[in-house]
Amino acid sequence: MRIGEPTTAEEVGEAMMTEQTTATRVGAQVSPRGVTYRVWAPDHRHGSVCIQPPDAAERRLELAPRAGGFFEAIDEQGRAGDLYTFEFIKGKRLPDPAARFLPQGVHGPSECIDPNSYSWQTDTWQRPRWHGQSIYELHVGTFTEDGTFRSAIARLDHLVELGVEAIEIMPVADFAGDRNWGYDGVALYAPARCYGRPDDFRALIDAAHQRGLAVILDVVYNHLGPAGNYLTQFSKDYFHSTRTTPWGNAFNVDAPHSGPVRAFFRENAAYWLDEFRVDGLRLDATHAIEDQSERHLLAEIAETVHARGGFVIAEDERNSRDLLSFGEGKGQGIDAAWSDDFHHQVRVALTGVRESYFGSYAGSSDELATTLSRGWFYTGQPFPFWNGRQRGEDAAHLPPSAFIYCIENHDQVGNRALGERLEHLVEPALFRAATMLLCLSPYVPMLFMGQEWAASSPFLFFTNHEGELGRAISEGRRKEFAQAGLNRGIRSEDIPDPQDLLTFVRSKLDWRELQEPLHREIFALYRECLRARKQFIHRFTSGRKNWAVTVVGPAVALRFDPEGAPALLLLVALQPGTIPSLEQTPAIAPSPGRRWRAEIQTEDPHFGGAGRIGGAAMHATVDTNPWLNFERPGAVFFVEEER
Repeated sequence: MRIGEPTTAEEVGEAMMTEQTTATRVGAQVSPRGVTYRVWAPDHRHGSVCIQPPDAAERRLELAPRAGGFFEAIDEQGRAGDLYTFEFIKGKRLPDPAARFLPQGVHGPSECIDPNSYSWQTDTWQRPRWHGQSIYELHVGTFTEDGTFRSAIARLDHLVELGVEAIEIMPVADFAGDRNWGYDGVALYAPARCYGRPDDFRALIDAAHQRGLAVILDVVYNHLGPAGNYLTQFSKDYFHSTRTTPWGNAFNVDAPHSGPVRAFFRENAAYWLDEFRVDGLRLDATHAIEDQSERHLLAEIAETVHARGGFVIAEDERNSRDLLSFGEGKGQGIDAAWSDDFHHQVRVALTGVRESYFGSYAGSSDELATTLSRGWFYTGQPFPFWNGRQRGEDAAHLPPSAFIYCIENHDQVGNRALGERLEHLVEPALFRAATMLLCLSPYVPMLFMGQEWAASSPFLFFTNHEGELGRAISEGRRKEFAQAGLNRGIRSEDIPDPQDLLTFVRSKLDWRELQEPLHREIFALYRECLRARKQFIHRFTSGRKNWAVTVVGPAVALRFDPEGAPALLLLVALQPGTIPSLEQTPAIAPSPGRRWRAEIQTEDPHFGGAGRIGGAAMHATVDTNPWLNFERPGAVFFVEEER
């Protein structure tokens, strides 16, 4: 025995915790000295951990109580691959709330995982700062035919060719059943076994980094799914005694005994960055995380992520300035938030739908221009969908990089009974025009998988719950679709059953479509727009200087005037009409001695267009055309040049 080497079980445990590369204090911590098990179970006085090595008989260790309701045991024989459960009531074995893997599903035993066993190929990767990277949202199970972490790697080169800068992976925390969107997760530390093992997820992130793609992971900290939630078996204080969310009980983050619950989420955020090297987190439905503490849990999570060089994106329906007021000595420090207002304005403009929450938007060029000027539309006005309650705050002082824009995402597609994408609902000319507006505004564009080639596959709501719960979800989803007002004319019996395996299979992307002319043409448009974004627009995402939004005729016009560089002009007409003289209208006129050159236009035949905007062909320059006639929707991106 070496002098100074730990001898007692408690000393061994402290040494093992020091060796960890993560801030996580709960779960099974593997080290060369064995495995330390730690769990918060203040509702119990004693318990044990039951360990099943892969090649030895089961053994049981008593859990020693620690301060604050924690229990701990040290297995000096333990190693990665051991299965284990906790037992606080005789005969009732429970999976670890912080299990790193659940190979037999969320009801089965947990597996000890060594986070240091994976050999990273990108040791030189450094997390990029948030500057408004273009995002590609994907669902692992439907992104490829096999639906696994490893199979997704084969499609990363496609994303590099497309030109996106980050992938956003929908939640992977394990859930009941074999298929799910991911928002029913119950094991927040365990990558879903139906997608692969933890090292398979590391390999996907590693491969993305090798290609220069940042990785954002979607996490859910506002509720757990309806099956496989064992937290209350450890402590009733995991959940608030009175608060609920639309999806289940709310977590206790500010009532008595909430400290370990808050730590559970802070450590989970650190876990994904420390052990999987993700670059940022997208927090689901942060408006549903009610916290009356002096310092909001969201601020603590943001601080935890920022300390590791990462960034945080929120989905939040409130249009809250305080959520994003970082760098001002106040607020919660979130780097960016989804701006639903943009999506809703565009959807109303393109489809005319006014049901449900879409009824709070006119979809006019004026409203769309207001949204583009502010970041979001509602800044304190009465919101009809909230029965006239005020919604939002002015955040026009924040940079465009603080707002995530999209024209479709998993919710806006999947909330439709038949899972139709925007490209299924509008004519191609409209889809192309909306595409250019999305990609070439100063705000952060987010694409939903398959959008870049106008995929024919729907994205339907799917689950795989057992028994009565499964039947209740099937019936409840049909009722929800009927009440949402987005699916008029669809018979209840025609709504796909979320429990049916075919519903999941139909939602998978068909990559063969990229070989077909119509799909290749849309892909070419997205690729060209994202190229132009990097070349011309990126410089405008960090501030509000030198660009402005106006309405000219039927079109929304974004004019960019970079210092020491040619001006840029984006004209997007979602309705037909005539643009007044490009030469004589002050808001869109080129500088003296210069003219506009059409860099990209949606009616280019390479993108599936007719080769012309209106009745006149779009030539390289427009100084000879007194006006621009949009006989049908379209968009043109101009770069200023010498005459």
